[in-house]
Amino acid sequence: MTRDVDYLLTAIAPAVWGSTYLVTTQFLPQGYPLTVSMLRALPAGLLLLLAVRQLPHGAWWSRVFVLGALNFSIFWAMLFVAAYRLPGGVAATVGAIQPLIVLLLARLLLGSRIHPLAVFASFAGVAGVALLILTPSATLDPIGIAAGLAGAVSMAAGTVLTSRWRPPVSSLTFTAWQLTAGGMLLLPAVLWLEPTLPPLTSANLAGFAYLGLIGAAFTYYLWFRGIGRLEPATVSPLALLSPVTAVILGWAFLAQSLTPMQIAGMILVLGSVWLSQRAQSPVAARRAS
Repeated sequence: MTRDVDYLLTAIAPAVWGSTYLVTTQFLPQGYPLTVSMLRALPAGLLLLLAVRQLPHGAWWSRVFVLGALNFSIFWAMLFVAAYRLPGGVAATVGAIQPLIVLLLARLLLGSRIHPLAVFASFAGVAGVALLILTPSATLDPIGIAAGLAGAVSMAAGTVLTSRWRPPVSSLTFTAWQLTAGGMLLLPAVLWLEPTLPPLTSANLAGFAYLGLIGAAFTYYLWFRGIGRLEPATVSPLALLSPVTAVILGWAFLAQSLTPMQIAGMILVLGSVWLSQRAQSPVAARRAS
């Protein structure tokens, strides 16, 4: 399978993640962010564990919980704190610095070269997301900014460590381990901090099923598979596709506006993703030779 196919399959994951806002607001009970995160991860992880029937062993127990915390528990918790403390556009713009953090961490932990074109593409991605969803009246909150940065660092570290710790199992098994660990780590916070869910409707159940099976199990399988086959600096900019999808779905299904500035932001984001991939192409060519 070629690098381009791997790249396109990996891009499906953040494109689907962009539907999370629509599904959460239209199908799920409001005010239960940690519960939603836990129910998105833990049932999907347990179902995958039943399918693969393989548990971690040795050092992989601790590694899986570290990765589960970085990729799910901490990242999702910080994401919701930022979302509550900041306007959506500010939170997304802060989170868009993740590719820059990945470049730095990949240099420190993997010895990867930092390509100037990749740095330029990362800044272009931040600018594109800002044009896409940032409003002039947006206000800043120090705690929200700190949470957004912490979430970006958490996912960036998870991406780089996932690449460094090559698992001795399939991507599906690796996804099952991480989802289960991330969900288990969220469970105490849910029991301590949030009230019990109200009786669920059929729409609620459909929303949870979508977020768990499609938005977590399927997409994170593609994401971790991509990290295993591509460089972290190539994979991480794909996360910028998520706000693009969210804006398009909001325009299509929620009658939200789509301005020329937002269209320009989409073009800039897509261009930055393409530039990031081009910046890492020489790396792939050298590795293949």
